[in-house]
Amino acid sequence: MTAELVRGQNHPLSRSRLEVRVSAGTPVVASAALGDASGRIHGVDWVAHPGAPTQPGLEVPRQAAADHRLAVDLDAMPDAVHRVSVLLSLPSEGGGPGPVRFGAVAAPFVAVTGPDGTEVASYTITGLDSETAVIALELYRRQGAWKVRAIGQGYAGGLAELLTDQALPEAQQLAAEVHRATARSLARSVQAPPPRPADGDRSRQAAAPALGPDQGGTAARSTSGPATPPYGDRSQPGAAPGHTAAGEPSPPATGGRVDYSHPRRQHAAPPPPPPAAPPSRPGEPARPVAGDATGWSMDERLYNQVWGMFEDLARTTAAYRSAVDFAESRMDKELEQVLSDPRSRIGGQADAAREAARARRDQLVEQARDVLDRDLAQLAAEAEVVEPALPPAFARWDNPVWHAYRVPMEIPMALRLGDLHLPEAGRVRIPMLLRLPLERGLWIDSGRTEGLDGSFTDAHDLRRLAVETAVAHAARLLAVYPAGEFTVHVVDPAGSGAQALAPLTGTGVSAAPPAQGAAGVTDTLGRLIERVDLVQMALRAGAADSLPPGFDTSQQLLIVNDFPHGFDDRAVNQLRYLADEGPAVGVHLMMVADREDAAAYGPLLDPLWRGLLRLTPVADDHLADPWVGHAWTYEPPLVPPGSRVLHQVLTQVAEARRAWNR
Repeated sequence: MTAELVRGQNHPLSRSRLEVRVSAGTPVVASAALGDASGRIHGVDWVAHPGAPTQPGLEVPRQAAADHRLAVDLDAMPDAVHRVSVLLSLPSEGGGPGPVRFGAVAAPFVAVTGPDGTEVASYTITGLDSETAVIALELYRRQGAWKVRAIGQGYAGGLAELLTDQALPEAQQLAAEVHRATARSLARSVQAPPPRPADGDRSRQAAAPALGPDQGGTAARSTSGPATPPYGDRSQPGAAPGHTAAGEPSPPATGGRVDYSHPRRQHAAPPPPPPAAPPSRPGEPARPVAGDATGWSMDERLYNQVWGMFEDLARTTAAYRSAVDFAESRMDKELEQVLSDPRSRIGGQADAAREAARARRDQLVEQARDVLDRDLAQLAAEAEVVEPALPPAFARWDNPVWHAYRVPMEIPMALRLGDLHLPEAGRVRIPMLLRLPLERGLWIDSGRTEGLDGSFTDAHDLRRLAVETAVAHAARLLAVYPAGEFTVHVVDPAGSGAQALAPLTGTGVSAAPPAQGAAGVTDTLGRLIERVDLVQMALRAGAADSLPPGFDTSQQLLIVNDFPHGFDDRAVNQLRYLADEGPAVGVHLMMVADREDAAAYGPLLDPLWRGLLRLTPVADDHLADPWVGHAWTYEPPLVPPGSRVLHQVLTQVAEARRAWNR
C-alpha cells in the first residue's frame, strides 16, 4: 500500500534496492547528498550530481529533465552514511533556460518505488514560491532500519545556499560545478518533437497517476502552453506518423522534418491544467473550485482535493481543541493560585478572581471558535462545489451523476465507502475514499446495537442494515469496474439475507445464486481457493500468460453473510487463507458478521478481524485520521429510501456483462 506523505511524515522501508522517481512539470536537476548520523556532508565526493552521477549505492541522472529516476541500493551504502537526501534545483539558477522559481511551476511529485515500479511512498512538494532549490525527501537509517521522510525544505538562494546549510565547506564550488554540468547536458539535449494532434489516446487503462517518459507514461506535467509529448500517437486507426500502413518507415516530405517517433510507442495526452478559481471580492477568501489540486487527471485532482479537505479539517479541529485545552488549563492554574491563599478563598475578592478567570477562558475559547468557524465556512463552501463534480466512484448515491451513469471503460483510482465528520464540524462531510484495487477485505459489523446518541437499534434490523450496506458497497464496486472485470459471489448459508440481497440476485449481476448450507460454503470456498493457488503458481513461475483457456481474470469479491453459520473448522481456515492471500491475486472478502457470534473460536480469528477494514451499518466513531488521530464519525453510503438508482445502475451493469460475454 502506497503511503502518501505530508511534510515531516516518515514511513519505513522494507526493501534495500529502490528507485526515487521525480515528476516536476519542467526540467529540473536531480542530485543526492550523503550524510552522516548528524546529517553532515563530509565533502564533494559525498554528493552525486550530473557531473559525478555515481556514488557507492547511488546513481543520479546526468542531465536536467522533467522526469527522473534515481537508483538507490541501501545495502551498498558505506557504514558512515546514515542519510541520503534527494535535491532538486532549477537549471535557470545557473543561467539556463526555464522558470526562475519553483512557485511558477506545478508542485514537484516524488515517489519511492521498488525496481519494478511498485510505489512505497510518495510526496507532493507544495508551498514553494521563490525557491530555486529544494530538499525533496531523505532516506535515513535509524537503529539499523531505513525510513523515508518527506522534507520539502526550499532555498531561495539556490543550490549553493542548500549545500551551505548542510555544512559543506565547498558549497559554492560544488554548486558551480553542477551548473556547468547541467549547461553541458542542456547543450546536448534534443529538441522536443512537434505537439500531438488534438485527439488523445482512447485505449482503455486504469485511471492511475501517469508516469514519466522514462517509465512508459505520459509527458511531464503541463505548466504553461501546450505540452509536447516526445513520441507519436498510435491511438487512431491507420498508420503511425511517418510510417506506412504496413509499418515500414516512409520517406520524409521534401523540406520537412524527419520524424524519429517510435513506431509502436503509445502515449496518452497530458491532462488539461486545473480549472482557475473565479475572482473573489476584495477582503474575501478565494472562491473554491472543484479540481483545484495537483494530479494528472480530473479524477486524481478531485481525489487529492478531497484528501486535502480531510487533512485541513483534521488540523483545524486539532488547533481548536488545543486552544480550548489551553484555555481550560490556564483557568485552572489561575483558580489554583487564587485558592492557594487562605485569605482570598472566600469573600468578594475570590468571587471576582473566579469570574475574571472564567471570562478570560471564555474569551480564548470564543477566539478559537471564530477561527474554527471561519475555516469550517471555507471547507463547507469547498464541499458544496466539490460534491456535485465528483465522478460516480466518488459520489453519494443521491448525486445526480448516477442518473447519467454509463458502464465505464477504465478502472477508477478510488472508491467512496461513506462519509466522515467530526462533532465540532457536523455540517462538513468528507468523502471516505479508498484506493483501488482493494488491498484488504471489508468487515460490515452487524453486532453494534447502541447508537452514538444513546439509542439502540433492534438486532434484527441491524443485521438487515448490515446486509444492505454490503450490497451498496458491492453495487458500487460492480458499477465502477468495466464490464466483465469484477465478479461477485455470495455465501448466505441460512438464507437470512435473501431480501436484502435482492438487488444483486434480482438483476443478475452476481455470478450465481447465493450459496446456502454447509455444502454451498464448501463449494464456493473451494473454487476460490483453487483460483488463488493457480494464479499464485503462475506468478511465481513467471507464466502469468499461461493460465488455462477461458480463465476468468476479473477481480473476485466474496460476500459472506451470517458468519460463522454453516462454517466448519476447515471452512474457517479457508476463509482466513482467502483474507490473507486473496487480495494480492484479485480475490477479495466482504464479511457481514457479528464478532460475538464467532467468540467460540477464541483468538483463532483475531488475525482475520484485524486484517479487515471494519465498517458499520450505522454511524459510529471508530475510525481515526493519520495526522492527529481524531475519532471520526463514519456514516455508511446507504441508498436514499424509495430511490431506484441502485436497481437502475445494476440493471445497466448486468446488460453490459451479458453483452461482454456474448
